[in-house]
Amino acid sequence: VQLQASGGGLVQAGGSLRLSCVVSGSISRIDDMGWYRQLPGKQCDLVADITSAGSVNYVDSVKGRFTISRDNAKSTVYLQMNSLKPEDTAVYYCNAEVVATRTWKLQDYWGRGTQVTVSS
Repeated sequence: VQLQASGGGLVQAGGSLRLSCVVSGSISRIDDMGWYRQLPGKQCDLVADITSAGSVNYVDSVKGRFTISRDNAKSTVYLQMNSLKPEDTAVYYCNAEVVATRTWKLQDYWGRGTQVTVSS
């Protein structure tokens, strides 16, 4: 199982970016999917997550600005980030709870981070 994230980059404050993360491999089922971020010098924290049924959860600092969504047919999770602020600058990681056919166990998988930089 692999998670491939894309969509990071450099944007001015107030701008927008859309992150995507595709889950690939021999997969039986994907449960929760989410985005985490690691700010410089800080631990990695949850930004938003979404269940397979579409229920969403956001950290307070991004509510009203970020939207998480998923396309189950494409095994993809998205993070639309609007009204970006310099404090959103971080490495963003996608996460998925996956039952792989190799193990038949629900396990956490992580993508490689994608850098988001918001200039003031």
